[in-house]
Amino acid sequence: MPERYELEVANENERLDKFIAEKISTLSRTRIKELVKDNHILVNGVNEKVSYKVQQDDHIVVDVPALKPLSIDPENIPLDIVYEDEDVIVVNKPQGMVVHPSAGHPDHTLVNALLFHTKDLAASPEGFRPGIVHRIDKDTSGLLMIAKNAQARECLEEQLAHKTNKRLYLAIVHGNFGENSGLVDAPIGRDHFNRKKMAVTETGKNAVTHFTVLEQFQNYSLIQCQLETGRTHQIRVHLAYIGHPVAGDPLYGPHHTLKGHGQFLHAAVLGFNHPKTNQWLEFKVDPPKIFTQKLTELRETK
Repeated sequence: MPERYELEVANENERLDKFIAEKISTLSRTRIKELVKDNHILVNGVNEKVSYKVQQDDHIVVDVPALKPLSIDPENIPLDIVYEDEDVIVVNKPQGMVVHPSAGHPDHTLVNALLFHTKDLAASPEGFRPGIVHRIDKDTSGLLMIAKNAQARECLEEQLAHKTNKRLYLAIVHGNFGENSGLVDAPIGRDHFNRKKMAVTETGKNAVTHFTVLEQFQNYSLIQCQLETGRTHQIRVHLAYIGHPVAGDPLYGPHHTLKGHGQFLHAAVLGFNHPKTNQWLEFKVDPPKIFTQKLTELRETK
């Protein structure tokens, strides 16, 4: 059911989201941010930013719409669970699996599999991505962290926002490097000519990718990438931008490339502070067989 709260400010002078979170314990600051974005929170009849400092005698109205009912069918799809407790799940997503349902992928997703595995997944405002706090592309394999409750979701999302978690990727890319490491700092936004693609653009959002060269072959290299931000297709866009597109990438790479099932990109390492204990957890998984086989072939032709 939708709910309405009316709050009066006595003498506080703090951020709007913090003030509301302290007054309404059922709302996380992440949820408050979403409500502000959708004009469901008004200060004296005005839609203010979450960073707005509340003033004495401010009148705040918070309208909380009912969450959309979850209508995704659980599916008995095997999961490679690396870690699980009452708050989080760490899963090794296979290449070829979409993370959550969308218009083009209504089922057979990671979310469908998670719903069969457990009923304890943090609700999402949209309804179609319970538990999901970050994503990797369909044809990218590797580690994802899943939130099982609202507290875990908020904590994990804050770690992503404040860049305190760890995400390392392995990628086979086109070409060789003259340097051992590098940094790509270039904003990413929607491609002006192809809405299915992202691109480096002046109007895009800040995006930073660090890379280290691990091994070089004939016309290809194995590199490790560390994300500082998490934009859509970030690694794929950044590497194509510097002239080293991910091998096998059908969207950003050349037509002549390594044969596989999409880009050779793997989320190999994931680290974060546990949302309840604050203990640092770090996990590592090997790339899928097709990735390691391709590395063997490249080494043989080195």
